[in-house]
Amino acid sequence: MSLSAVTAHRAQLGEGPFWDGPTQALYWVDIAGKQALRLKDGELRIWRMPEHVSAFIPCERGDALVTLSSGVYRLDLATDALTLLCQADPHPGNRGNEARCDAQGRLWLGTMQNNIGEHGEDLPITRRSGGLFRVDADATVTPLLQGLGIPNTLLWSDDGSQVHFGDSLDGTLYQHGIQADGGLASPTVWFGPHPRGGPDGSAMDADGYIWNARWDGSCLLRLTPTGEVDRVIELPVSRPTSCVFGGPRLTTLFITSAASPLDHPLDGAVLAIDVDVPGKPCHRFAG
Repeated sequence: MSLSAVTAHRAQLGEGPFWDGPTQALYWVDIAGKQALRLKDGELRIWRMPEHVSAFIPCERGDALVTLSSGVYRLDLATDALTLLCQADPHPGNRGNEARCDAQGRLWLGTMQNNIGEHGEDLPITRRSGGLFRVDADATVTPLLQGLGIPNTLLWSDDGSQVHFGDSLDGTLYQHGIQADGGLASPTVWFGPHPRGGPDGSAMDADGYIWNARWDGSCLLRLTPTGEVDRVIELPVSRPTSCVFGGPRLTTLFITSAASPLDHPLDGAVLAIDVDVPGKPCHRFAG
């Protein structure tokens, strides 16, 4: 596998990669650095946010969503104007973390106790105050889970009957059935703690295998649909945070990463690796 950094940019806490097929553009964020980033036609553009930002997702109507500490906002990509869409999680002291859209274009947002100081420093997590929320195209918010530590990974089965969802505080990836009313069934453990770091964000390939970034593990694990380790993809970064399939044929895996005390040269970079199986596409917000 050939591996390279897509830009010279290095993030404090790179996260939330999103590949927009129609425009062939890569979106991601630096949560601690308060940046929303887009790489399109070889040009890197950075939007500076007033708060920590955990996701940057284009919308069908041409603007984008950014999930900030105080709520979910629309970002006008031409004027940089921010407009509040909703406050999905009203719990004081929480911030957004994982966020992706399902096949219907609804935003699923996982929140957690804020663990980042004003200058990007780490703060201790002392409570499980996070939740999982669904935001529909009309900005209606539906709470789905509560009592979460560090929500990570949001991936759906093709038929929309199940969602893979992780909590890094547990070191575990779970599977939830999605009920007829849109609620979630009780979780089953799909992949538990593993020696190669903790579970962070993930992407799903066309065969239904999940590629999971391992925080402090310097690798991705490719996991079978039944939760077995299929392969280990070694990486030259200490803290890979998430990944997404992109490129014209969805055969390039883009991997975000964070800075670390080990200070490896590529820590904080977005890496690109060509892989032998295509991935599933990302979905824009329907609103």
